Amino acid sequence: MDFKFYFSLFLRRIHWFLLFFVIGSAVGLTLARILPTVYTAQAQLLVQSEEIPANLAQSTVQTEATEQLQIIQQRILTRNTLIDMANRLEIYGAPGSPERLKMSADDVVADLRGRIGFYVTGGAGPRGRGPAQAVQVWVSFEDESAQMSAAVANEVVTLILREDEAMRTTVARQTLEFFEQEVRRLDKELSERGSAILEFKEANQDALPDSLDFRRSQQAANQERLLTLEREEALLKDQRARMVRLHESLADAQGALPDAQLTAEQRQLRTLKAQLATQLITLSAEHPTIKTLQGQVDALQKIVDAQIAASAGVNAQGQPYSAYQIQLADLDGKLEYNLAQQEQVKARLEELRISIEATPGNAIALGVLQRDYDNTNAQYNQAVRNKAEAETGDIIEALRKGQRIEVVEQAVVPASPTRPNRLLIAGGGVGAGFAIGLAVIVLLEILNSGIRRPVDLTKGLGITPLATLPYMRTKSEAWGRRLVMLGVLGALLVGIPLALWAVHTYYMPLDLLIDNVLKKLGVSSILGALPPLTVPA
Repeated sequence: MDFKFYFSLFLRRIHWFLLFFVIGSAVGLTLARILPTVYTAQAQLLVQSEEIPANLAQSTVQTEATEQLQIIQQRILTRNTLIDMANRLEIYGAPGSPERLKMSADDVVADLRGRIGFYVTGGAGPRGRGPAQAVQVWVSFEDESAQMSAAVANEVVTLILREDEAMRTTVARQTLEFFEQEVRRLDKELSERGSAILEFKEANQDALPDSLDFRRSQQAANQERLLTLEREEALLKDQRARMVRLHESLADAQGALPDAQLTAEQRQLRTLKAQLATQLITLSAEHPTIKTLQGQVDALQKIVDAQIAASAGVNAQGQPYSAYQIQLADLDGKLEYNLAQQEQVKARLEELRISIEATPGNAIALGVLQRDYDNTNAQYNQAVRNKAEAETGDIIEALRKGQRIEVVEQAVVPASPTRPNRLLIAGGGVGAGFAIGLAVIVLLEILNSGIRRPVDLTKGLGITPLATLPYMRTKSEAWGRRLVMLGVLGALLVGIPLALWAVHTYYMPLDLLIDNVLKKLGVSSILGALPPLTVPA
């Protein structure tokens, strides 16, 4: 390999190498010089488990630790919270100052969200497998001022602790209030359902299912009673009829009582009976005349019976009744009492029949009411138990005996900046310029197919030259070329830093500009030597 030849090619195109080397070096050195120093303050938090065993008393706040931290993070990063924190701590200057007025509220919120770091480790294993680990939280903040980075990081820690306590106590209080409302609602509903059952039982007290067997036994007893009364009625009627026939036969044999001892109704009754007996000889019992006479006899018989009962055993002339009349009045009284008893028994049987027929429907309706009452009572008892647990959980959270977040290490003022790594940026710029310069020279020589030495002439034309004469520049041409090269390099050395300084000062800080460009390209920032948040392994 002819190193001398390749070195001559490098010297021939050294101006390209110097051009890119100067550009890379100027950019790297300028960025390393003007990029602002960033300090990162970091605080460590730990999620402390409950102090009271869960089998003895349990908090009603059952949010998983990592989920709760995510909720707290989102609440802290809200627009109002960030703007309020920026104004209180004067992160971007005092409110109303020129520095603060340069940034809109949206810019402040976006910038703070990018500078506040959260990192959570621990918790349950993947997919709930493996032993659970302690949940730790690292909170960081980046700022050009070391004191400000520590102050904001500690303020975020304060917000986390405050939000954790507020969220847990609020959840516990809301849980207790909910079950208190449920107990009151179910107690009222239970009273209403109990009143409905009582009103239904009072309205249907004679047709309730719990007294059905008793009413059926009453029905059977009254039915037997009715049969007994009907048999007694038949016996009384038969006894009376036999007595009347016996008396009439004796009267026919011995003669009738003197009319002086009879009342007008009795004498008329005797006459009608005699006519009825005479007519029955020639006419049937269904004949209208017989029916008319029988009706008159029956009506008059009732009048006579009433007179006998009213006279208390004496006739119209004050003479005592005969034994026949007394016995007949006694039988008529028993028969009348028997009929009255039958009417009472029939009325009672009708009442029992109606109540027994209504019992199945009442049983269904009462069952529905009782089932609703039992369901409500079960809900009420469960609500009372839940209320007791909620009261215990509220006390646990009020005394801070449940799960809580504690500060393991406060953020302290960092002694050294985390970025940028100025040496790395400067070295990267110089190295990139050097590499690009060499790459450009190589690329130009590869693309150049011209004849550069005698061996190329021999390979290309197949002839051997006697001698080769290179192009000889005059001294003025050489100096002119050198001046142009030095002028371009000098302009780049001065212009590039000035341009970067102007962009950084008047348009946008270069670190933000580079981060925005790299984010749009989907590439992470390479300016920092350390990540914004360092978590120990």
